[in-house]
Amino acid sequence: MNDVSPFATVVLLVAAVGLAAVLSHRVLERFPIPAPALFLIGAAAASDIWPALGDLPAVHLERVVTIALVVILFDGGMQIGWRKVRANAGAIVWIGAAGTLLTAAALAAAAHLIFGLDWRIALLLGTALSPTDPAVVFSVLGRRQIAGRSGVLLQGESGANDPVGIALLVVLLGTTHFTAAAAGSVAWAFATQLLIGAAFGVAGGLGLLWFMRSVLLPAAGLYSLRVLMCALAIYAITTLAHGSGFLAVLVAGMMVGDQRAPYKTEIERFHSALANLAEIVAFVMLGLTIQISGAHGITDGNALGIGLGLAVLLAVLIRPVLAGILLWRTDLTRGERLFICWTGLKGAVPILLGVFILQAGVPDARRAYEIIFVVVAFSVIVQGGAVPALARRLGIPLHTVNPRPWGMNARFEEEPDSLHRFTIAPGAPADGTTVADLPSDDLWVSVLIRQGRLVTVTADTTLHGGDEILILAEPETLDDIAKLFGHTATHPVADPPAAPQPRPRRFRSRWLDRDL
Repeated sequence: MNDVSPFATVVLLVAAVGLAAVLSHRVLERFPIPAPALFLIGAAAASDIWPALGDLPAVHLERVVTIALVVILFDGGMQIGWRKVRANAGAIVWIGAAGTLLTAAALAAAAHLIFGLDWRIALLLGTALSPTDPAVVFSVLGRRQIAGRSGVLLQGESGANDPVGIALLVVLLGTTHFTAAAAGSVAWAFATQLLIGAAFGVAGGLGLLWFMRSVLLPAAGLYSLRVLMCALAIYAITTLAHGSGFLAVLVAGMMVGDQRAPYKTEIERFHSALANLAEIVAFVMLGLTIQISGAHGITDGNALGIGLGLAVLLAVLIRPVLAGILLWRTDLTRGERLFICWTGLKGAVPILLGVFILQAGVPDARRAYEIIFVVVAFSVIVQGGAVPALARRLGIPLHTVNPRPWGMNARFEEEPDSLHRFTIAPGAPADGTTVADLPSDDLWVSVLIRQGRLVTVTADTTLHGGDEILILAEPETLDDIAKLFGHTATHPVADPPAAPQPRPRRFRSRWLDRDL
C-alpha cells in the first residue's frame, strides 16, 4: 500500500491533463488553432521539462497508437456511412488511393533529391506523411460544419488513404532491397493486403450488423461495448489473415453507419467520444517521445530544417498540384477544389507510421521520426490555423451546428418501421405549407423541431425550410411522402427521440417519455 499516494498523484495528473484537453475545444472556438496542436506541442514541452515522461518503450507506443487508430477509423467509417461513399465513390477512391501513392512518391523524391536522404528512408518517410486527417480540419472549425461535397470528399479521402498508407508502409518495411523484382513483390503484397482487408471489412460489417440487430443484451450499456469489441476483433482477424486490418475496420464502420439497429444513437455517441480520446492519446504520445531541445533534440540536428522544408513543399506545391490534377474532372467549384488542395492536413496516422519506422530499427529511423513530428506540427498549426479564413475567402458553404443537450427519449421492444424523420429542404413542396394543407392523407406529423426548439403541432402550424419533423407513415408510402420534404430517399429513425401516439391526422401527437 506504499504506492497509493504516488499512484493517486499520477491519476490526478492524468485527469487534469485530460480535462484540459477536453476544455481546450471550448477555449479554441475563439482562436483558429486546432486542439491537436496544443496536445502535440504541450506534450513535447512537458517531456523536455520532465525527461522521464518520454521514456516510453517503442513497442508499447506502437500498440497504444494502433488501438487508438482502430477506434478512430471505425468511428470515421460510421460517420461517413455507405450512402455518402457510394454517391462519391469515384472521386474518393481516386483522390484517396491514387493521391496517396503519388504523394508518397513525390515526397520521397524530394527527401532524396533535395535533402539527400537515402532512398529507403525517403520512401518510408514519404509513405508515412501521405495520409491525411480531416479531424484536424473539423477541430479548427468547431461548431461549423462543411456543407456540400467538399466535406464528404475530405472525410472519404482520409478514410481511403489511411489504410492505403499503412498497408504500403508495412510492405515497404518488409523489403530490404529495392530492385525491379522487389517492386513487383511490393505491389503484389500491397494489393493483397487491401483486397483481403476490403473483403473482411464487408463480411465483418455485415456480420456485425446482424449481431447488433438480432442478439439482444440485458443492459443498454453493453451494446456499445459489444460493437467496440467486434471492431477490435475485425482488425485482429484481418491482420492475422495478412490483410489490412485498418481498412477492414473502416469498411465495417461504413457498413453499419447508415443502418438501423437497437441503441444506435448511444453506440455512435460512445464511439465518437472514444475516437476523440484516442486522438488526444495519439498526439500526446507523439509529443512525449520527442525532445525539442538538448543534445539529441530536434533543434540539435537537421531534422527541423528537413521537416520544415518538406512541410512547405507539401503544403504549397505537392498537395495542391496532385490534388488539383486528380480533382480536375469533378464537378466541384473552383473554391472547393482550392480548399481541398490546402486541407490535406496530417494527424494521427503519420504518428503511428512514424512509430512503425522507429520500431523496425531502420537506419536513420530516429531522424525520420523527428521529421514526421515537424511536418505534423506545421500541418496542424500553420495549415490548420488558416482553414477558417480560407473557407470564408473561398466561399465554402459552412453551417453552424449548435449543441442540443436536451432530448426526448422512448424505447420500443420492436423496431418502429413507421416512424421517420426528415429535415425540410428550402423550396420543397412542404416549405411554407400548413400541416392541414399537406397533399397527403397517409402521414401524421408528430413532432416538429425548429431552431433547436420544440414547436406544438396543430393543423394551422406552418412548416418552414430547415424544420426537423417526425412523422408516422406506412413504409410503402414513403417514396412519395419524401418528395414533399425535398428528399429522394427516406430517413428512418433508428433510435427515435420520441414515441409519437397516433392521433387524428395532422393534429398534435404526444410522446411517452421525456428525458429532460
